[in-house]
Parts: sequence; C-alpha cells; structure tokens
Amino acid sequence: MPRKKIRIVPLTHNFQKYGLPLYSADWVWYKLPDPDPDPDPDPSTSDEVSNAKSKSKSAQKSYIVLAGGGGEGRSGIPNAVLLVEFDFTAKSLSKNPVSKFVTDSDLPYRMAVHPRGDGVVCSFPKSCRLYVIDEEKSEEIKKLVLNRSDKELTRLEDVGQQLALKFNNEGSALAAGGEDGNLRVIKWPSMEVILDKAGAHKSVKDVDFSPDGKYLVSLGNSGPATVWDVTSKIAVASLSKENDEVFCFCRFSESNDMNQVLYIAAVTGKGGSIVTWDTKTWKRMGSKTVVRDTISAFSVSPDGKLLACGTTQGDIFILNSSSKQVQTIVRKAHLGFVTALSFAHDSRALASISLDSSARVTLFEEEDKIGGLSLWAIVLVLLLAVVVYFMMSQGILKRLQFLRSF
Repeated sequence: MPRKKIRIVPLTHNFQKYGLPLYSADWVWYKLPDPDPDPDPDPSTSDEVSNAKSKSKSAQKSYIVLAGGGGEGRSGIPNAVLLVEFDFTAKSLSKNPVSKFVTDSDLPYRMAVHPRGDGVVCSFPKSCRLYVIDEEKSEEIKKLVLNRSDKELTRLEDVGQQLALKFNNEGSALAAGGEDGNLRVIKWPSMEVILDKAGAHKSVKDVDFSPDGKYLVSLGNSGPATVWDVTSKIAVASLSKENDEVFCFCRFSESNDMNQVLYIAAVTGKGGSIVTWDTKTWKRMGSKTVVRDTISAFSVSPDGKLLACGTTQGDIFILNSSSKQVQTIVRKAHLGFVTALSFAHDSRALASISLDSSARVTLFEEEDKIGGLSLWAIVLVLLLAVVVYFMMSQGILKRLQFLRSF
C-alpha cells in the first residue's frame, strides 16, 4: 500500500498579532450566503458539479474565535473575545479581527465552541458566558459580529474560574472543570445537571469526551486521570502515571481501525511524551517521548491522523498518530510559549496562539509520495533488476559482452 506523507505548505502571511495575550482558540465554520446566485440555472448541470461548487464557495472562508487579554488592573491591555477570518483560497489570516467584543476587566480564559453553531461558551474568573455570532446586514456589505447571548448559563454562574470547557461531538452536553476541583457535565441547551462531582481533582486541568459521548476523561494538576461513564455518572477507570510523569492534556480520538483511543500528553524529566490508552480495557498501550521541551498545548486532528504539540519554547511539532514520529517541526512559530492549538474541522489546517498576542495558521496537504506513475516506475525498476540478475546468473551478459568485442 502506498505510504502517505504530510507536507507542510509554507506561508508568509498566515501569522498575525492582535494586541493582547491569547489563551484560547477554536475554529468556527460559518457558511455565508451565495453572493452571486444563478438566476437561470442550467438544467443540464449535474448534481455533482452543483454540490462541488457549493462546497468550494462555503469552504473559502473560515473563522477562528480567539480569547485573551491583560486581566484585571490598569495594564492598558484589553480583555476581549475576537473573531478572525482565515481565507483558504488566499491562504491568509485577517490582519484585523472581523469582530471584537471587549469584556471590560474580566479575562476570558477558556472557551468551548458549540459544534452545531449554538455559540461560544467562555469562562471568566467567576462565571461563564455565552457569545453568539450574528450576521450584520447593511445595504452595501454583510459581516459577522460577536454578541453576548441573552441566554443565562444558570449552572455555570458564580462557580469560580473554569479551567476546562468541552462540548461532546453532538453538542448535547457540556463539561466544565473548575479551579476548585469540581467537575460538571451539563445537558445542552436545557442546562440540566448530568454530573456534578465535587473534589474530582485538586484542580481540574483538562477534560474531553469520547467520540461516541459515552465517556468523559478528566485530569488535574497531580495524580491520575479519571474516566467517567456519563450515563451512570460513576468513575470507571483511574489512569495512573508512571515514574516522574505529570499529565497535562487528554484527548480521545479514533485510530485507523476505527477503534477509540485515548492520548494523554505528559511531561517527564526527559521532555514531553504521549501516553496511549486502550479504551476497552483502560490499560496503557505505550508511551513515547516526542519533544525535549515541556508541552504547553496539545491537539488531535478530527480525522485522527495527526497529533500536534506546542511547547514552552514557541515551537510546534506535528506527529503521525500511529507511529508517534515527528513529521514536521515549526521552529519559533511564536516568540512566547504556545497556549492553545486547534485543528480545523476537516483536518487541513492547525491554528496556534501564544501569550505574545500572535496567532498562526499552518496548512497541511496530504499527497501520495509513492503512488500512481511513481509506483509503476518502481515496479518497472524492480522487474529490470530481476531480469539483469537472471541474465547474470545464466551467463547471458558475459556472452553478450563477448559478442560485442567482435
């Protein structure tokens, strides 16, 4: 089977600074109306062509939500939630935000984007708030704006700083992990409590749902990670660390054989490592050191093929999820340490942010390096080698050389 390799497309205009330290980022896909609808469509045009054109237009522009700021005090650095645009056709990140919502003295620290377009939940020092993306229409232009929703997140008010927020794939449940160690799972959008576990950890550092939504994994600043059955509301596994490991991030994914797998990014004395867990037995499948520096951000592509690690040195490492081999290193992607990574929904781009106020988008292009005509060329060379070997073994080449001498 041809071996596939990921090639990074180098860009010079995919990097921008937005004037405030950035702590959280995620992609938002928003399909704009067709600006040039065909008033008299050709009936002979096939459905495949129409669908391809529609997909191309809707995929040209995508949006990324960013959150950060200078925190409390009079530093002069604002706290805000930003909406920026990435144009896949031009391969460029917008120089200025499409929309900016200033949050006064409250720092938006973590966020979760609803997968079905219900908005963005942001965590603040005391409570969480919901923001929505609206389309602002005028006679000349149409643009997107961020607005605070009227919906009150009743179960997430006056709960203190939430360090982790995550929706399940269906968008029917929201998990929130607090600085106080409390873990909550809330039904969306009714805000009914599914799970409310006080003291789940000393402080909840990260959470993630399994692809089927059945399990939730949580980890704290120390100790093991815990796997929860969302339906029964009980802990079904405790994932212990080994030696000097400190668990930092947790992400579920699907392997190449469509089985669910759990990755935990850890820090050891040797650097950053990736620990893989079997989601049927909850046994450790393996651990591999992948970077020398401390991992400060971690993400898994939606198609499950790539892992991304950001470091305290501002570097980004892209790994093959099966082999854990580093495929690409983006040195000094940011001047400060990487605070968040987020893959686009189709896995063809990675957004990264940093405390230095910068955002970057790295594009991927998957192609067969050995395939098609190249594969046939290799087969032909191998056949020729076999023929030459056969001729040498039978002495045919020596006879031909002898005849040529006359």
